[in-house]
Amino acid sequence: MLSTTERTRLNRGKAKARTDRNELYDLLDEGLVCHLGVVVDGSPRVLPTGYGRIGDTLYLHGSTGARSLRAEAEVCVTVTLLDGIVMARSGFHHSMNHRSAMVFGTPRVVTDEQERWDGLRAITEQLAPGQWDVVRPPNAKEMAATRVLALSLTEASVKVRTGPPNDEESDHPTPIWAGVQPVRMVFDPPVTDPALIHDLPAPDHVLARVTRDGT
Repeated sequence: MLSTTERTRLNRGKAKARTDRNELYDLLDEGLVCHLGVVVDGSPRVLPTGYGRIGDTLYLHGSTGARSLRAEAEVCVTVTLLDGIVMARSGFHHSMNHRSAMVFGTPRVVTDEQERWDGLRAITEQLAPGQWDVVRPPNAKEMAATRVLALSLTEASVKVRTGPPNDEESDHPTPIWAGVQPVRMVFDPPVTDPALIHDLPAPDHVLARVTRDGT
């Protein structure tokens, strides 16, 4: 079960709240980009970044020179998956079908070398499954320039909206189309780097993600 705190409790749209921790894991595993909310010198910043999950821990990474990753302070991480645009008869009731997660906590800087390695692998595999095992691993200089953060998923919430518009019944007779425009992410065929020296085809694990036949 997901924890319930003052920060994770939904005050509006309570029916959209989910309490099954597996729904949190599934959502995070499907996403590709999170938004990391931090406060730097009293000013809020929201940074899109890659992430990876191992068990009940979310791993984030960035440059050791990034000011946003220096202080061990509370952060908020969100991941949103857009499933549809909800078009209503009234402007007020337009909405989005989506699945979203919000995680609160104070991340710790990962210092254990094996955990840093595992965290970077998880982040890479989240974006490009199968890629970590075929690329050159980070060298000592690259590892020294990279900061890995670990954020516990202890304090998290999941919010889901599905279904048609919630128009007022008095608007139902209005001759305006209403419904849902489904949204999905697709992967197009890969584009080879023009600097590639060797005549190599895209590997199978990359081609396997290409969306085919409308699926």
